[in-house]
Amino acid sequence: MTAADAPAPAAAPVVKCLVWDLDDTLWDGVVLEQDEPEPFPEAVGTLRALDERGILHAAASRSDPSAVARHLAGHGLDDWFCAVQAGWGAKSEAVRRIAEALNIGLDTVAFIDNDPAERAEVAAVLPMVRCYPAEDAGRLPERPEFRPEHVTAVAAQRRRLYRTEWERRQAEEDFAGSRQEFLATLGLVMEVRPAGEEDLARASELTVRTHQLNSTGLTYDVTELRELSGSPDHEVLVARLSDRFGDYGVIGLAVTRLDGDDAVLRLMLMSCRVASRGVGGVLLGHLVGRALESGRRPVAHFVPTDVNRNMLVTLRFAGFAPVGEEDGHTVLAVDPRGVVPRPPGHTRIVEAR
Repeated sequence: MTAADAPAPAAAPVVKCLVWDLDDTLWDGVVLEQDEPEPFPEAVGTLRALDERGILHAAASRSDPSAVARHLAGHGLDDWFCAVQAGWGAKSEAVRRIAEALNIGLDTVAFIDNDPAERAEVAAVLPMVRCYPAEDAGRLPERPEFRPEHVTAVAAQRRRLYRTEWERRQAEEDFAGSRQEFLATLGLVMEVRPAGEEDLARASELTVRTHQLNSTGLTYDVTELRELSGSPDHEVLVARLSDRFGDYGVIGLAVTRLDGDDAVLRLMLMSCRVASRGVGGVLLGHLVGRALESGRRPVAHFVPTDVNRNMLVTLRFAGFAPVGEEDGHTVLAVDPRGVVPRPPGHTRIVEAR
């Protein structure tokens, strides 16, 4: 076993996307050398099993893009893949572009290829990407890094959500105006409501899966969220987003402690899928407004990580300023006597009870 094929460290996050080589990995042969190489049954079984758990599939192939597209469609496999990179460049660059297109961290990406040289190249350039030989395709669903703790209704629909997001990206690329003008055309609607029993698994999943837009890095399991939801001293809110293309599902979570005259935001996070929509500031502005309307000072805790700097920027733009430290957390607050910045206006907020 090479370093590229070494098992993932125990602390590595659950895989969000498996990137497939195609020739001699997904199917038995080379598209450009044979008319119709047949897909390996065990590979198709893995496609289905991981998809049901909310793990995405993408492809990185050294081949002609039109030939790859034709063959995937001819075998009814094209709908499984959220992104396809076909061409003659380095596989590591293809994997990097896929992660960027899906807006996920490289440490949540896995790569499978029959060629040890290709796996070694990816491992050398992108050491955080876990690599597997093609003969392991049928066994991947058994591995712990491919077994999310929770499989929610949203997880089972994740492929559809990402494919819809691909349509949004294509529409944005074709749009002639500015980014803000494009966002205004989407008709974004955010529904904010108290977390119900049906939301708890998804909310817990968000705390585990989301890294870039997590204010404190805290994680809560379903039992903890249920207890906080029933506490008179806490509010647990979830946010659902939709636009003219469809429903994003539940994409945000906020846990607030009501502490005397303060509304202390212990955790706010947004799914990385909607980072480009600017809705983190929308939810945060809504939370600030709720706190002020109740006569409380908005307070937030922030714990810096390697990837959540954008959340600090979002807090500052919403009017939060540092006021101290508590238990290793940076404490920020909005001055109720000051001018509170208006949240971005491209999203309509609907508050449900």
